Amino acid sequence: MPSQEPPRRRVPGPARPRSGAARSSGRPRPSARPEPRRRPSSAAPRGRTPRGRSGRPLRLGSPRPRLRLVSLALSLVMIAFVVRLLQVQAVDANAYAAKAEKNRYLSYTVAAERGEITDRGGIALATSVDAYDITADPKMFTPADSKAPDAPQQAAALLAPILGVEASELTKKLSKPKSRYTVLARRQTPQVWTQIKDLKSVFAEKAAKDKAAGGSGANVLAGVFQESTTKRVYPNGGLAAGILGYVNAEGKGAGGLESQLDKELAGEDGTIKYAQSGGRRVPTAGTKEVPAVAGSDIELTIDRDIQWAAQKAISDQVEKSKADRGYVVVQNTRTGEVLAMANAPGFDPNDLSQADAASLGNAALQDVYEPGSTSKVMSMAAVLEEGVATPGTHVTVPNRLHRGDRLFKDDIDHETWYLTLNGVLAKSSNIGTILATGQLGKTQAESNKVLYSYLRKFGIGSPTGLGYPGETAGILAKPQDWSTSQQYTIPFGQGLSLNAMQAASIYSTIANGGVRIEPTLVRGTKGADGRFTAAEAPEQRRVVSTKTAKTLASMLESVVGDEEGTGTKAKIPGYRVAGKTGTANRVDPVRGGYHGYTASFAGFAPADNPQITVYCAIQNPTKGSYFGGQICGPIYKQVMEFALKTLQTAPSGDEPARLPVSFKPGE
Repeated sequence: MPSQEPPRRRVPGPARPRSGAARSSGRPRPSARPEPRRRPSSAAPRGRTPRGRSGRPLRLGSPRPRLRLVSLALSLVMIAFVVRLLQVQAVDANAYAAKAEKNRYLSYTVAAERGEITDRGGIALATSVDAYDITADPKMFTPADSKAPDAPQQAAALLAPILGVEASELTKKLSKPKSRYTVLARRQTPQVWTQIKDLKSVFAEKAAKDKAAGGSGANVLAGVFQESTTKRVYPNGGLAAGILGYVNAEGKGAGGLESQLDKELAGEDGTIKYAQSGGRRVPTAGTKEVPAVAGSDIELTIDRDIQWAAQKAISDQVEKSKADRGYVVVQNTRTGEVLAMANAPGFDPNDLSQADAASLGNAALQDVYEPGSTSKVMSMAAVLEEGVATPGTHVTVPNRLHRGDRLFKDDIDHETWYLTLNGVLAKSSNIGTILATGQLGKTQAESNKVLYSYLRKFGIGSPTGLGYPGETAGILAKPQDWSTSQQYTIPFGQGLSLNAMQAASIYSTIANGGVRIEPTLVRGTKGADGRFTAAEAPEQRRVVSTKTAKTLASMLESVVGDEEGTGTKAKIPGYRVAGKTGTANRVDPVRGGYHGYTASFAGFAPADNPQITVYCAIQNPTKGSYFGGQICGPIYKQVMEFALKTLQTAPSGDEPARLPVSFKPGE
C-alpha cells in the first residue's frame, strides 16, 4: 500500500510572492517537512513582528508626543530660570547686591582717641588709655549654634562677676537670636578682657575634647568678642573735677569742660569694613578702612599745684566748720586767667558711682548767693568814681539807722562810730555804706540807678564769659524794681546774688587798674597735627578809672593791715595785701528764706603791684565762727601765700600808705 504523506500544516507567515517563471520551469516543489515544536517564548523572534493574543501584530507608539512634552517642560523651566536671572541681575540687581554686601561685609567703628586736658604746664588732668568694649553675637548663643539649651544663662553667670553687670541684664542681651551684635559692657580695662579671653580658652579646649569623645562640643562663650576703644581717666583723681567734668558710658562729655569742649576733644571716629564668611574674616577679600582722627588736646589756664593747694585748704575748712560747701577761685589779675577753681565737697570722675549728685557740678560757677560785705567794694568804687566822697570823708555811723520800713544795724552793736570813708570799708559798716551810697543822687531813686549801673559794669547779672555749662549769671533786679529794703541792703551786699567767679572778677578788676578782663579757663588747643592754637584774647572794658582803682586798693589794705580792720588774719609776711571780709545772711535753697550765713574773703596781692586775686566763700558753717574774716581769711592767706611762691612773685618793696580809719568829733 502506498505510503500516504501527512497533511501539510500551514504555518502562518507572510505570503510568498508567486513567480510565473518558477511555475513555468516545471521543477517539482520540494516536499514539506514537519517543523519541530518549540517552546513558546515571551519575546518574539528576531526579525518578526510581535503579535497579541488575538493574533494581530503589536505596534509601538510614536515617541514624538513624549519628546514634545519633555521639551515643553524643559522650556518652561529654562524660561523660569531666565526670568529669575533677569530679575536678579538686571531689574533688582542693586537691591540684591546691597543685601549680599550687607551679609558678606561687616564693619565696625574705630573710636577716635579723645584729646587730653592739661594744666598750663602740660601736666595731664584728663587723658585716655586703651580699653575694650565687650561685645557678643546673640545668634551664637542659640541652642543650634552653641549646642547648649541655656547658653545665655550660663554665659551671663560666668561674665557677670567679671564685668560687674547683673546676670539678668546680660541674659536679656544674649537672648536675641535675630540679632548679630550687642554690647555687654563698654570701656573695660585690658585686665577684664584678659580674664574673659582666658575663660574662653578654657571652654574652647573643653568643647574640643567633648566633641572628640562624641559629645556635642558645647561652648557657651564662643560668641563673646571685644572691640578696641579708649577709656577716660583722671590721673589726679578728684583734683579740678568741678572744672573738668566727666564723660558718660558712651565716652561723650557729660559735664564741665568735657561737655563744653566735647566737639574739639572727641575727634572723628573711623571705620573698618571687611568680608566675612561663616563668622570668620576672609583675608583675601581686602579691607576698607577710614582712619580715625584724634581729638585736640586742650591746655587750661589752671596751675595744678595751685589748684591742689586751693582744694586742700577749702576742703579742710569745710570739714572743720561742718559747712554745706565752699569754693576758692584764684585768678591772674593781669590776664584774667583762672589759676584755680576749687570746690568742696568734690567728686572723683574716675568713679561716679561713689559721687554725691549734689557735688557733680562746679559750684563756684553754678551756685548763686548773696555776697555780703565783699560787695561793698563796688559801692565804694561808685562813690569814689562819682566824686561824692574821698577816703578821708567823715562818716558818722550811729548804732541804728532808720530807712524805709526797717532799722539797719552793723554786725555788732556799738556806740556811734566816727569813721572816714576808708574806715567804713575797713570796719565793714553796713550803716556807713548806706550813708555813703545815698550821696550818689539827689534822691534815693537816682542813687539806685547810679549804683545799678556800676554793679552791671562789674559783671553782676551777666555771664562771666567762660561759657561754662550750667553757669549762673547771678540775680540783679532793675533799680525801679528794688523793694524798699533792697534800696538799702544792695549797697552792702544783700538783695543781689552772684557766683564765686563773679566775686573774684570784681577784685581782679580793681587790681587791674579798673579794667575788667573776662576770665578764661582755656589757653589754647593742640590739634592732631601737633600745632598749638592760642585761645582768643578775652574781652576787656574799663569799669572805673585807674585813680579810683588805686585808691580802692589802698583802702582795701586798711582792711587787712589796720588793727581796726576785719581782715587781719589774711596778712602775709613780706607782701602788702588788699582784701575784704564778708558775712552775709544766707538764703536756704531748701527751706526758703534766710537761714545760716555765707562767710567770705576776697583780695589781691601784692597790693602795690597786683598779680593774683584769691576769693573764698563757705556756705552755712555750723561749727565755730561764721565770720568771713575768721574762717575765710586764713584760707585766703594759705592759698595766696602758696600761689605767690609758686609763681615766684617778688615781695613788696614799699610800705603801704596808712589811710586814717576814724576821726575825732569836732576835727
